[in-house]
Amino acid sequence: MFLGSNPAEVQDGPKKGQRVLADEEDAGRALVLALPADLQKQAIVNPVAPSDILTMNKNDITPLPDQGIAYGAMGSQQQALLTKLIEAYTSNMEADLGAERMAKIKSAGMEKVRFAWLGETEKGKKHYYSVQGPTFLIEYDNTQNNGNHIHSVWRDFNGDFGRDILREHVRDVVH
Repeated sequence: MFLGSNPAEVQDGPKKGQRVLADEEDAGRALVLALPADLQKQAIVNPVAPSDILTMNKNDITPLPDQGIAYGAMGSQQQALLTKLIEAYTSNMEADLGAERMAKIKSAGMEKVRFAWLGETEKGKKHYYSVQGPTFLIEYDNTQNNGNHIHSVWRDFNGDFGRDILREHVRDVVH
């Protein structure tokens, strides 16, 4: 699933202040800012945000390196914020698909889900975050146009959109 907007926030005119993907941005920032200093230091893996999502538009992806902070290392308040962040994405899906994805995450182990932040934490500044578990990856960046152009993706490690399943079947199964 790809979501994006340019601008992320309307700067002038009759729609000034209107924000696209506000829930996704606000939930990520709320989590990183709610972490105690020692955990925030682990979560913020780079003070500079990348210029785009890291997986780009590749058809097949592999997990990003383990970085950031694991759900299991967070307190209950931060765990609830991480769950709320994931749900900001699943709420953009059809209800049955969102519920299925949450069930897969929980089955694979919430304690294995990691949150990482890159860039500045101040609203309006360039930033990026990822949420990654054994079955999925969320990436969010707001780095272009001086931090006012958002890209965000939800990727599944098995069965990601854009994957050519028929080609894989023909290649792997003798007919």
